[in-house]
Amino acid sequence: MGTFLGGLTLTSLVSSSQEACALPGQKGKDWTVQEVIDLFTATVPGAPFKQTVDTLKAGEGSQRVTGIVTTMFATCDVITQASKLGANFIIAHEPTFYNHLDETEWLANSDVYKYKRALLKESNIAVWRCHDYVHAHRPDGVLSGVLKQMDWEKYSDTATPQIINMPATKLGDIIEDVKKKLGIAQVRMIGDPAQSIKKIALLPGAAGGRTQINVMQNAKPDLLIVGELSEWETAEYIRDARYLDGRAALIVLGHALSEEPGSEWMMNFLKPQLQGITIMHIPAKNPLQFA
Repeated sequence: MGTFLGGLTLTSLVSSSQEACALPGQKGKDWTVQEVIDLFTATVPGAPFKQTVDTLKAGEGSQRVTGIVTTMFATCDVITQASKLGANFIIAHEPTFYNHLDETEWLANSDVYKYKRALLKESNIAVWRCHDYVHAHRPDGVLSGVLKQMDWEKYSDTATPQIINMPATKLGDIIEDVKKKLGIAQVRMIGDPAQSIKKIALLPGAAGGRTQINVMQNAKPDLLIVGELSEWETAEYIRDARYLDGRAALIVLGHALSEEPGSEWMMNFLKPQLQGITIMHIPAKNPLQFA
């Protein structure tokens, strides 16, 4: 996973390109924010969507792009780093203002909200959320990024790419592999580290309890890997499933880190098409620590 190092060097932020259905780039062209948005959404079946959370959260579509940063969350730290690097367009996967629709009326008296809004304005940075479109892309850009990062593409089912069929591997070994490849210090889990795993359902992000449980019911994997969950829903289902047959297992990665490879996928998708524009990935990192 790309990391940001002191000194604001770009080398560690830019990873090698992955395969994508790239459109011809236009070297030397000045791009506006809206033109970049349109470039990506044109590759998504059914776009443009009538209802979507993928709207501009700051800035204007007419802004000329000086550099692009992809990230999971447009945090204050990411905004500051982007500004120092001369980038004025952030493509974030998740909300900027702490709720799914980025509604801000309820935040009118929040010092945090007012500071972040001012920071974006002073930095002249546009923020576009790309959530619905990247998931609707075929293949799903986020899932593709995670599969590539984990080196699980060869095990992924073509018809249902979230299903991984792999050689028998101990749960404990899978946990260590996930932590190493996704840069996660600790995960939460249910299961026996010694149990054998062959079939995995991979659902990064927050698919919701019903979706997660339905996948367990219908696909019957040995292991469910999620970004986050409601502890009173999916975790309790897995606990009772283990009581039933002693087989089901669960790994909870954390939302931000589970989908961060999708933002790297977006960077690599755009780079060959936007020649002449510096495009980099700055990880938002995990907001939570373990005490």
